[in-house]
Amino acid sequence: MRSVLLFLLGAFLFSLPFPLFFGPQGPLGLPPFYLYLFLAWGGLILLLYLGVRR
Repeated sequence: MRSVLLFLLGAFLFSLPFPLFFGPQGPLGLPPFYLYLFLAWGGLILLLYLGVRR
């Protein structure tokens, strides 16, 4: 059940309207799109690790 919920979360996170993220520079001079992409990806990997570890 957790795997299905994690898949749905990933599908939701990566189907958002990406043109909203193409704008001015974010923190540390990085574009907001890259920050969102890598933080969402890292968060999904962390949740997957915590789910499999049990």
